[in-house]
Amino acid sequence: MAIDTDTVIVGAGLAGLAAARLLTEAGREVLVLEADEAPGGRVRTDRVDGLLLDRGFQVFNAAYPAAGLLDLDTLRLRTFLPAVIVSDSQGPHLVADPRRLPTRLAETMSAPIGPLGRKFLLGAYATALAAAPASTLRTRDDRPLRARLADYGITGPILERFVRPFLAGVFLDWDLTVPGRFAEFVIRSLARGPIGVPAGGMRAIPDQLAVGLPVKYSYPIREIQPGRVTGDFGTVTARSVIVAVGGPAAHGLLGDRVPVVRTRGCVTHYHLADFPPIAEGALVVDAERRGPLVNSVVLTNAAPEYAPGAVLVSSTSLGVEHPGDDAVLAHLAELYHVDTARWRHVRSYRIADAVPVTTGLRAAVDLGSGIYVCGDHRDTPSIQGALVSGRRAARAVLAATS
Repeated sequence: MAIDTDTVIVGAGLAGLAAARLLTEAGREVLVLEADEAPGGRVRTDRVDGLLLDRGFQVFNAAYPAAGLLDLDTLRLRTFLPAVIVSDSQGPHLVADPRRLPTRLAETMSAPIGPLGRKFLLGAYATALAAAPASTLRTRDDRPLRARLADYGITGPILERFVRPFLAGVFLDWDLTVPGRFAEFVIRSLARGPIGVPAGGMRAIPDQLAVGLPVKYSYPIREIQPGRVTGDFGTVTARSVIVAVGGPAAHGLLGDRVPVVRTRGCVTHYHLADFPPIAEGALVVDAERRGPLVNSVVLTNAAPEYAPGAVLVSSTSLGVEHPGDDAVLAHLAELYHVDTARWRHVRSYRIADAVPVTTGLRAAVDLGSGIYVCGDHRDTPSIQGALVSGRRAARAVLAATS
């Protein structure tokens, strides 16, 4: 089967869908080819026995600049508390954003995460990032985040008991080697919030973007050449080709035109609990690193639609090796200070390429010869980066073919 179109987009993840939307709005003929049976790429949700299980713990930040591409009212975002619960052997301790949750200020000030002065330094740092224009952050260097934090006096107990456990789950990087400039963009968005999940699961985001777009599903591509892509079901010819897949897949399709992209992986574990171990819909981290989990959250405290009438807990471990459910349950018991013997394991997701390892903020999207590439590996490794990268690729196509 041979098909001809103006622009063919390989991949119906967030980047590919964002590119397709902009091009169709500009009046261009577009065809999106997706190897999977549904849109979203890594942003997917499975329905299992009435439960909504995202493929890996993911959240959406309504403060993303690219959030304007979506109808947030339709997403029905269920937001998490602007706080983190820090667990240690003495119990759980709430650390809240005092700007957005002033009623929990006393708890935050008394939380055993370091001296009061260091807490003020951390608060001042987060507040400054929240207020900083994006143009200011772009001028900063890319020293590792841990070095940038040290510059602001964020060291010692407040780093080891709170900041590192929290941000390690955000970046999947315990050593905080991520470039500081990229990391500060992410911290800025976290400080601006609100953060949550759609009532229908994270797949509601790509589902919304895909509405009305010409997408062929279950259409894997094995070869890409200028003006042509070839898959198991035929060839599509086009003036422009946008490759909108993950970094490793892009390298596999385009070879040396796209450098090898290193990634970080994780395993997300879902359990049904017999009762809510905490009342808050907030991320829980371990101040003492007593087990394999980097964080956990009682999803249904924020989004009851994920498990109607039940208690669903999502927890994540770093790396791609499953630590074993016994070890996970033992760590959950320590994190929440409850007996987890009756908790039931539902499913675990091994996400080998969860986050691309970035070395800077942006990479070129125009590879020449009518081939373009986009995805969060070309921008910031985030939903924001994927959406922005897709629109950058679409604008490059429009500029080259107008």
